[in-house]
Amino acid sequence: MPSPLLAGFTDRILGGDARSILTTFPANSIDCIVTSPPYWQQRDYGVSGQLGHEAMFTDYVDNLCGVFDEIKRVLKPTGTAWVNLGDTYTTKQRRNGMPTKCLLQLPSRFALEMTARGWTLRNEIIWHKPNCMPESAKDRFTTDFEKLYFFTKSPRYYFRQQLEAFRSKDGLKRRLPRSSGKKKQRYGETRSSVISPKAAATSHRRILKLGRNKRCVWMIPTRPFAGNHFATFPPALIETPIKAGCPKGGIVLDPFMGSGTTALVAWSLGRHFIGIDLNPAYVQMASERLAEAAQIAA
Repeated sequence: MPSPLLAGFTDRILGGDARSILTTFPANSIDCIVTSPPYWQQRDYGVSGQLGHEAMFTDYVDNLCGVFDEIKRVLKPTGTAWVNLGDTYTTKQRRNGMPTKCLLQLPSRFALEMTARGWTLRNEIIWHKPNCMPESAKDRFTTDFEKLYFFTKSPRYYFRQQLEAFRSKDGLKRRLPRSSGKKKQRYGETRSSVISPKAAATSHRRILKLGRNKRCVWMIPTRPFAGNHFATFPPALIETPIKAGCPKGGIVLDPFMGSGTTALVAWSLGRHFIGIDLNPAYVQMASERLAEAAQIAA
């Protein structure tokens, strides 16, 4: 059950500055963070003081990690945090000491600063976009991916392994499902040396049917959104982090909620949600999407 201290916040979209609103939350009260912060110098959301409009990209990283300092306080010790972040190039000669047309590596800089502030980075996930937008640049390749970082607050945390389709013929060398008998298989151990060929073949067929542990390259097409929002991420990108990193009935927080996709997916998967956004228009948009989804479900 959600913390009683969060009764006024749970299953709502809150308008205002994320860092300021988070200071009103009790410590150790949120189960999972799933978010995509504003990218640096990419969009103007029309709100004074918005994250991403810093003159120096180093200030952007510092300000973003400052929000996550407060997120770390409100996240439960067993909590997980999933952050989707894109990169950009310098456009002015020697900006911040970088040559023009140089990839800034902002996601990597963010991840390094997060670990310096005490977060544990568990995975760097590649979101491959098979239908990415074409680019006009003629002196480099088209970027067709973004990164999704999986952080934890503590060494021991909630995590439910997710499976994916498995079609390889060398399945006997992969992790196999646990035996229903008394002797349990250790993680990563093959059973071909202790079971008969017939039983091994049966186990092989089982893993082909059930799937293997999910890998770190996720091919997920982008999806168009009819609303006036520039950077919606597809529900499929959010489903896995919520299923893997938040128990049913837990609270998923998105401090940069935008159009409300995180809240919609969390609600559809039986989790509570809290959204925060600085732009009043996006708060209204997300609230309307949630109300419409609830009406359809009813």
